[in-house]
Amino acid sequence: MFGSLGIHNYRLYASGQIISLVGVWMQRVAQDWLVLELSNGSPMALGIAASLQFLPVLLLSMWGGVLADRMDKRKLLLWLESALGLCALALGLLDVTGVVELWHVYLLCLLLGAFSAVETPVRQSFVVEMVGRDSLTNAVAINSMMFNLARIIGPAIAGVTIVAIGTGWVFLANAISFVGVVGGIWLMRTSQLLRSDPVPREKGQLLSGLRYVRSRPDLLTVMLLVFFIATFGMNFYMTLAIVARNVFGGDADAYGLLSTLIAVGTLAGAALAARRKTPRMTVFIGSGIVFGLLEIISGLMPTMLLTGLMMIPVGVAMMTFTTTANATIQLAVEPEMRGRVMGIYMLVFLGGNPVGGPLMGWLGEINGRAPIIIGGAVSMVVTITAWIILMRRGDIAKPRLRRRKQAEAGSAPQERAELPG
Repeated sequence: MFGSLGIHNYRLYASGQIISLVGVWMQRVAQDWLVLELSNGSPMALGIAASLQFLPVLLLSMWGGVLADRMDKRKLLLWLESALGLCALALGLLDVTGVVELWHVYLLCLLLGAFSAVETPVRQSFVVEMVGRDSLTNAVAINSMMFNLARIIGPAIAGVTIVAIGTGWVFLANAISFVGVVGGIWLMRTSQLLRSDPVPREKGQLLSGLRYVRSRPDLLTVMLLVFFIATFGMNFYMTLAIVARNVFGGDADAYGLLSTLIAVGTLAGAALAARRKTPRMTVFIGSGIVFGLLEIISGLMPTMLLTGLMMIPVGVAMMTFTTTANATIQLAVEPEMRGRVMGIYMLVFLGGNPVGGPLMGWLGEINGRAPIIIGGAVSMVVTITAWIILMRRGDIAKPRLRRRKQAEAGSAPQERAELPG
């Protein structure tokens, strides 16, 4: 399960990343709560903040992928991680000095989103240079485990800290946490990185990435499903705050608790993913359907405790879906296209938030439960639709037909592992 940690460079990366991710999750909770405080509890204001943070993804993530293919990813990450830390420092100083206003938060959300939009495809495509193709699936799962372990620790610490001393100190703690990830990247042994040759700078490289994805039905199917489910179903950074405060009348620690419980589920889902050697389309489709169904059920729960407990299986299904998607994309592309394809992947994964954020905020104004219920319904419907289309195309065989073909071939029944197309 933890095989990739035996690689020196990845071990350094993981050590710094877990520290930084705890700080990032602390900031996410604090930022949402600060917006609610400055806006008198407006879900629409929270949706605007989310939209501003994710809006740069639409403009910059694909360019981040182009830069990842052209440049030294390690050096690029050093600059980008430092910039992200400075954004947290600025917000923290504004908050602790008592001069912060809502427009300050909006502006820093936009800057943070701009740096993140470039950093994410660079970081995602850098993983294979640290561990190689054979360990990539395991490393992607370990990344998810770290992300979700931090998602458990960070919100819990943030909830208590906000109540005790305020949101400003949480932002400052996050700024300090970036020292860990920057230090880990700085100390890597560059001679052990498995770098692919950088792509020479040419005109039309961004468009060539789009054409490449369009020509691959397997990549296109995964990305379309990721877009719809991430945009409408995975808005927990916003919907849980609305449910905690406006539905159940809780405080910041209640929001932290809900965030922690869904993180327990996503951590379990990532641990299960680390045991899988190859991504399977049946697992990808099945987890999308189950995620949507469980999200609908969680939105109907009558108490905060039951809602929180439902977040655990929701998190398992969500992480199974996302880790399978990520590994499928990275293993299916040529090395010279990986940065651009991951840039497009991050665009579809995060780029819908400028639309989904305000829309879910508007629904939250009408009914605090509506964003979760409707998000789950959209996720389930689009995944079932994709499943039907894939079966008709023959990309996912019906169980009886598959068993019959295997029997005719004299092989034992086993799940199909190929990518669609």
